[in-house]
Amino acid sequence: MRKNGGAAMINSASLRNHMITVLASSMVVACILWNLEAPIRLGFAVLPQQYMAFQLGMALTIAYLKFNFRGEEKQTIGWFHGTVAAIIFAVLMYAALDFVWLLQEQAYRPWQITLIGAVVTLGVVEGIRRRTGWMLFAIVLVFMVYSLFADKVPGQLIGKALTIERMVQYIGFDPNAVFSTPLAVGTIIVMLFVFFGKLLFAAGGGNFFTDLAMAATGRSRGGSAKISVVGSALFGSISGSAVSNVVTTGVVTIPLMQRGGYTKRDAGAIEAVASTGGQLTPPIMGAAAFLMAEFLDISYFTVAGAALIPAILYYLSVFTQVDLIAGRDNIQPADTDTMTVREVLKEGWHFIIPFAVLLAALFWWRMDPEDSALLAAVAIVIVGFVRGYRGYRLTPRMLGRTFVETGTGMVDLILVVAAAGFVIGILNITGLGFALTLVLVDAVGSNAFLLLAVSAVICVILGMGMPTSGVYVLLAALVAPSLVEAGIDPIAAHLFILYFGMMSMITPPVALAAFAAATITEDDPLATGIASMRIGWAAFILPFIFVETPAILMQGSWIDIALNLGLAIIGVIAVTAGIVGYWSRGLGPVLRIAFTILGFAALPLGFLPAAFSIQLHIIAAIAAILLAVGLRFQGTHQKNEVKSGGN
Repeated sequence: MRKNGGAAMINSASLRNHMITVLASSMVVACILWNLEAPIRLGFAVLPQQYMAFQLGMALTIAYLKFNFRGEEKQTIGWFHGTVAAIIFAVLMYAALDFVWLLQEQAYRPWQITLIGAVVTLGVVEGIRRRTGWMLFAIVLVFMVYSLFADKVPGQLIGKALTIERMVQYIGFDPNAVFSTPLAVGTIIVMLFVFFGKLLFAAGGGNFFTDLAMAATGRSRGGSAKISVVGSALFGSISGSAVSNVVTTGVVTIPLMQRGGYTKRDAGAIEAVASTGGQLTPPIMGAAAFLMAEFLDISYFTVAGAALIPAILYYLSVFTQVDLIAGRDNIQPADTDTMTVREVLKEGWHFIIPFAVLLAALFWWRMDPEDSALLAAVAIVIVGFVRGYRGYRLTPRMLGRTFVETGTGMVDLILVVAAAGFVIGILNITGLGFALTLVLVDAVGSNAFLLLAVSAVICVILGMGMPTSGVYVLLAALVAPSLVEAGIDPIAAHLFILYFGMMSMITPPVALAAFAAATITEDDPLATGIASMRIGWAAFILPFIFVETPAILMQGSWIDIALNLGLAIIGVIAVTAGIVGYWSRGLGPVLRIAFTILGFAALPLGFLPAAFSIQLHIIAAIAAILLAVGLRFQGTHQKNEVKSGGN
């Protein structure tokens, strides 16, 4: 009897794995066929909503086959989850097949739309509770409850109330709710970039970039931390998740930093901040760049260009800080026998080809992001089969596994963007979107700084515990309209909310990236989160800079851009020196305060009158340079005297 039970469990697990493999692979194949315009080429029309219904059905089915009530992976299906998965699959496949008729009949609200809406609403809401935790679940639930009682809410937030039936019909079916821009971008564009990243790592690209970072920075002062900064920046832009970046690169870089002499708290914080910054770094920006381009109806090229200088300043701050900490604590180069850059490139030069194809397609040929990702993926497959890297080579079996990993890896993101579609739908149908903008603008009056400060706090709170794409979509719907209404440039407003949304990853109490790093270091998570805020201080200031100084977003003349970039670089380095307390030698309290004040005064924050502001920034920058050069000269002179005395 026991043997039969064990055999049944094995068969159930095997069936589950085979079902997930087929479903996940089908998601990626469908995405590729859609982007190749296969339906049109074969002579039949398919609506984008039909394609999205198919992908959502696949993702939800996988979610209920793979994860239990606690969001943990389970080994068997079970009758309850099997039944739920079957219902979801059947209902959404029907929606995908008959969406045209359903859309035509939507005004009459047939029972089929009610059924689809109810299944989608319940499936997605419970799915995000399991996979992303209580924060997004609670936010979506609050908006759903509001939609039922909107007419009874006092003050300016009063809106149009819905019945339960009307609510599920709208948010679970309407093209302006669940089947809207966020889900379209996630299933059409983001999936191909995730596929691109999975292929790259399957072919050994992850090892190549880690080795390249080690070769480039490992032999310098504090080289172990610089490896983390460079490696996480390279990996993070592709990964789409700060937490996955931490757990992927951190298992290598964090022990390396600890052996090098960094405290485990600083090692965890450096990895968390470096990994989070990858989501803000062009060209991919954790998929947020593509969503931003769709929301603002501008080219992807414009978004990537605007995000470039802030990303450079972000990593300049982190890189400078780890270097100065190494100088202060006498941390030596990494204790690893690394290859030279030439040796790494000699073995892995072929990985440059897919990135060259991607960048050329995006910025030179100005192809759509999805077409660029598909072209780059083809390039990886070709070079991955032809050449290996240190024991890694793409094989047909690995290629097949990449399809499965891409599909299963997209499940969480599809659930999040679908839930964000619910929020967007409720904002539209109840009128709450306009009311929230009005309330926030009225609350702070004409004070731009206060509006930005309040918005920053809201972004950090709402962003807690969510992946990059979910953070951005939610904040783009809830907070960005208020900033734009107040006269802030739209692209600056959207980058502002993205930055502060991502800062939730390193800001306690729910600093997921910092907590993931603390798991590796076995340190106190809260203390690691606080240390992460210190290491990543620049990310809390940069959004205020680029909102008030458009030149930082590549807007304006080249002279303005160069001048403000120079001021920002000097300011960031000076403030960092003040925070660390080191510049050529240890700094006492007076010098630390001097560096910090001069650094902040040099930063082009732009809140002062223009004529006075630029003069103050230039004077402060010159003073900071003179102070730094003087200390450097003094330190060199003292070293020479010590050497002379020794002789």
